[in-house]
Formats: sequence, C-alpha cells, structure tokens
Amino acid sequence: MTHRLDPLLQPRSIALIGASNNPGRIGGMPLDLLRHFGYAGAVYPVNPKYDEVFGYRCWPDVESLPEAPDLVVVAIGAEEVTATLQRCHAKGARAAIVYAAGFAEAGEQGAALQRELEAFAQRSGMVVAGPNCMGFANLNLQAHTAFASVFRAVPPQTEPGRVSIVTQSGNVCSAVFALMRRLGVPVSQFINTGNEACVEFSEYLQFLAQDPQSDCVIGYVEQLRHGPRFIEAALAFAQAHKPLVIYKAGETEKGSEAVRSHTSALAGDLAIYQAAFEQLNVIRGTDFAQMADLAYLSGFRQRQGGRRVAIVTMSGALGAILADKFIAAGLDVPTLSDGLQQQLRAGIPDYGMVANPVDVTGNVVNSPEFVRTVFESLAQTPEVDVVVVYAPGYLLDRMADAMAEVCARHPRLFVAIDTGAAQSRQCLAAAGVPVFDDIGRASQALAPFCRWLHAQPAVQRWAALRASAQAPASAEALPARLNEHDTKQALAVHGVPFPPERVAADADAAVAAATALGYPVVVKVLSADIAHKTEVGGVRLALANEAQVRAACEAIAASVAQHAPQAKVDGYLVQPMVGGGVAELIAGVTHDPVFGPALTVGLGGVLTELYRDVSHRLLPVDAAMADDMLRSLKAWPLLDGFRGRPVADVAAAAAAIESLSRAALALGPQASEIEVNPLLVRAVGEGAAALDALIVTAP
Repeated sequence: MTHRLDPLLQPRSIALIGASNNPGRIGGMPLDLLRHFGYAGAVYPVNPKYDEVFGYRCWPDVESLPEAPDLVVVAIGAEEVTATLQRCHAKGARAAIVYAAGFAEAGEQGAALQRELEAFAQRSGMVVAGPNCMGFANLNLQAHTAFASVFRAVPPQTEPGRVSIVTQSGNVCSAVFALMRRLGVPVSQFINTGNEACVEFSEYLQFLAQDPQSDCVIGYVEQLRHGPRFIEAALAFAQAHKPLVIYKAGETEKGSEAVRSHTSALAGDLAIYQAAFEQLNVIRGTDFAQMADLAYLSGFRQRQGGRRVAIVTMSGALGAILADKFIAAGLDVPTLSDGLQQQLRAGIPDYGMVANPVDVTGNVVNSPEFVRTVFESLAQTPEVDVVVVYAPGYLLDRMADAMAEVCARHPRLFVAIDTGAAQSRQCLAAAGVPVFDDIGRASQALAPFCRWLHAQPAVQRWAALRASAQAPASAEALPARLNEHDTKQALAVHGVPFPPERVAADADAAVAAATALGYPVVVKVLSADIAHKTEVGGVRLALANEAQVRAACEAIAASVAQHAPQAKVDGYLVQPMVGGGVAELIAGVTHDPVFGPALTVGLGGVLTELYRDVSHRLLPVDAAMADDMLRSLKAWPLLDGFRGRPVADVAAAAAAIESLSRAALALGPQASEIEVNPLLVRAVGEGAAALDALIVTAP
C-alpha cells in the first residue's frame, strides 16, 4: 500500500541542494552519513562549486540531474527555499526536507515566508517536511537526511529496526535515539517534524501506524495541530497492538480563563490532553530514559499481561520496596489465594513470604528445581497478570533456565530485575523475558506498559462506540439565545432527565404554576443573559405557599435589576423543590480546540471549581464509561454508601451522562458549552434529576 509520505520516509533517491564537502556543515554531514552507512539508492549532491563530494558526483543545479529524485534536501537560506522548491517540483521531485530556520518562529517576516511555502505545497502537492527541521533517517535503508552526529556516536545497528521516533524537537530526537541504541533497541525511523508547515505530527503517526517496520513509536510533542487526525492515528496503533509513547511538553494550564460555564474552567488544555491520552491508550512519557525503556519493553508486547503483579524475590526487603513502587505507579499487587499460597509454601521456609510478594529466600540455592514449580504456578494462575522476578547476578542465572522453559509454555509476561551481573540476560530476553538492571527504572517503565496491556480492550471498545455514534448530517438548529427552559427542552429530547417545570411571565403566573406543580417549589429568574443565577440573587428555594412565591418574585426582580441591569429577563421558572439527593454532580461538554467535544464529570454544587474533583473523556461516552468516570472520582465514596449514607443510583446518573453525550453530538459545535449543574443523584432505585442546565452557543 502506498502512502503520500513514502518518498519522504522511504526514498529511493536523494538530492541535497547546498551540498558541502565539509562533514561538519549541515550540507555535508548527511552526505558523509549516506556514504559511511552505505545507502543503496542514488545520491545527487547539488552545488556548482564542486565536481565531487564524498565520492558522489556533484551537479551544478537541479535541472541538470539525470533523473527526478524522490526526495530533495534543501540546505539553503529561508529566503531562497520556496523558489528552489518550485524548480525541484518542475524537475519532478516528489518530496522535500527544509532545514532552514527563519520561518514562522522568526516574526512577521518569517511568518510570511512560511505562508508562501505552505501555499506552494498546497498548490503543487509536493510533500514538504519542516522548515526548521533537522531531517530524518530511515535506518533500515540507511537513508540519512539528518544533520546529526549522533549516528556515529552510538553502537552500530546490525538488526532490522522496529521502533520509530518522531519528535517536534531535533535535540530530543537525538537524545532518545542515543538512549535507545545504548539499550540495543533497533530503530527504524528517526523523524524530526520541525515547524510542520505542510506535514504535521499526526500524519507521521498515521504512516508509522501502518508501517510494518515500526512496532512501537516514541514521540515528543509540544502542541498537536490536528486532534482528530491524532485520534485516528492512536486508534490505528491500538488496532495494530503497537505501543504509542508520547512525551507532552508544556504541561501547564493554558486558555482556561473562566468563561460562562464551570465546565470550561475545569477542562483546561492539560486536563484534556491527559484524558485523551488515557482514553486512547497512549503511554505518557515522563523522561527520556523511561521512554527508551518502554521502547525496549515494546519488543515483548505479544506477551500477555495486565495490572496485577506477582513479585518473586529472595529478599523480603526488596519485595516490599517493589510492592510499594508498583502500587504507587498504579498497579495492583494482589494477595494470593490460600490454595496458591499452600502450593508455594511446599518449597518455601516458614520465614519466607508467600502471600505476594513471594520470598523464595536463599533456599533457592539449595533447591533450584522448586523455583520451576513457583514459576509454573504463577504462570498459570488467573490471580495475576505479570510476574516480576528480582534476583541479582548468579541467583538469576540459577533461575534462568526454569524461567525460559516456563515462558516457552505459557504466554504470561515475566520480567527479571538483575542488579548484579547475570550472564543469562541475553538468553532470557531471547526467551521473551525483558531484563532490567535497576529497580526504579524497571518500575517506571513496567507500570505504564502493564497499564497499556490492560487497557487494550477498553480502547478497542471505545473505537467501536465512536464508529457507531456517527454525527448527524446536520446539527439540530439552536436559537442564538437560550434561557434555562430552552436549554432543558433541547437536552430533554435526548434523554437528559429534568423535573417538571413551568415558565411564568409574572408573579400571578408563578403562583398558578406553583399550585399546579405542588408545593414546595423553587422560583428562578429566566434569562439567557444570566449564566449563574445564584450570583445575582436569582434563585429562591423551598417556597411553601402563595405568599412566599410572590415575595420571591419581587425579591428576585429587585436583585437582578441591581446586579444584572443589562440582562433581558424572560420571566420566572417554577419547578418542584427536589430533595432526597445522595450527591450533587456536575456534567458538562466543552469543545476542546485540539480534540473536539469532551465531557467532564465531577462533584457538583457551589464548590465545584474549588475541589476540582473531575474526570474527563472524549465523546462519545456511554453509560459504562460514565460509570468508570464516577468511580474514578475522589468523591466516589459519597456515592457508594460512605459511613452509612444511602448508596446512590449510579446507574441512573450514568444513563443521564450518556444522554448528555448523545445530546452534545446531536447539537454539534454550535453548542460550544453544555452544562448540567447540579445533577442530583438519589438513592438506588430513585433515579437522578438534572436541576439546572446551560448551553452556550458558538459565536
């Protein structure tokens, strides 16, 4: 299958404009690397000053080349780039890499140059990488187009590459590449995206997701430019069972000034990035060493694993340390069943632990055969997903044959930690057992890798849900101004549960409405211009009779006139006073500028933004996902019968949240913000009720 990035990432011929005979210059280093590593394709240096460069014939201009090259590397100044690319396009070149800085990152003059470059690429169809780009390397073809000295400074690669790197920083690309090569991880593609004027980060990911020579991708990103494409790429990685590891820089809250809904204040850039990565099962990188270790672990991704870890040591102290680290990193270290403990106790002295961690003690030296029984038992039990073995040096060597034999018969992931100098490391790796030499690095990499294995079914399920929840051909029309009653009507048709209510033009109508609905009632000001009614004195609760309703209408009118004199008031909204709630939640949808519609659920009421106890998901969200969101809240015990409180009707709350997701998809981006606050959750079997709602329409 062909891809438009093929000539860029898998070039059959390369021309370099601005060629130099100096290996220390950016026009010379790639040519030196191509010659040194033996690139088999045609190489065409272009510079009228030379007849030959690094053993390659040098051509005076692109027009004189004997053929149209697949890829042109442009090592000239920013001002000359677009004109030169036009000549390359006329020659028939299909792709180009632009090294030059001085474009969008360099003020208005540079921005103008970048707009010119973008217009050319769009007009011509030429694939242009960069500008402000270090270049690439396809290590399987030895197609080096990057001016990076790191390729000569790392251990040479003798096996086919299987991990690719794609970063928005050339220095990060080099640093992670060096660490991976020192671990012996074979690299396929080395990609620095630069300014991404014409090819952006997620398009490279789409290429690598279907690339048979990329079993894992390590990435670094400062800002995603195309969220929907990133979602598609991440789902393609999940479908192919390939880990995608991304280090996201700039982890600060930006663009989250309070707008008209609490949800917007809660759903900042960072929160949605984190939620999107988790939902898409993208592993979040935390440092370069961890990312290199994850690249190493990706070679064992076909082993079966998950969140539940069994720890085998010959040191109680090391078992406790590892248990602490794994639990702190989000994994489980479950206590083994009595029956399994009895099996293990058969060969472990009374002073050795068998509950998990399992301490085989120094007795392993005297009875190495029993270790095989331990491994066999842990490889087959449904109680754990991963087995981590700590054994330094010669002790690991004593266990290695048994571990390798068990792994040959069972697909469960075994991981070894050797802080000594075991001779069996390579044999274990060949048998499917990754080996670490540091406890901290092992836990930092293994924990997210195990969570990735565990989450694979969930991301596949969401991909299917997303595919089935197609947006309507045209969104339901909304008026430019929506008061609370309009909002509730727009949401109720999709199943969001609201109590009955009536609109009243004046106090007499409010009294009639209260009589019909039944006391006690709530009276609110009705205005599309007032988002938070309590802040202007626009709400009165628990009104028990006609006199209180009339007094409430009078007080609301006076307070609103004082605090929101410009607001257009549509009257009053009267609804029954709803009580008996176990908890109040907030549920809202915002349109993130990168990822699109995202749903936020959290503890509701007036302290929402103070506690910021929230969970986020990209749409669509169904009831099962909503249930997971609620269970992830710190406030979950309040819904689950904390200290004798009633257990909340979580199923009803989850169904209401699913209805809100459905409504948001139907209304589309014209509803830039939707919020239900509070969503009152009653006791089990009594349902949930949305007491207030807000829709902010897009300009």
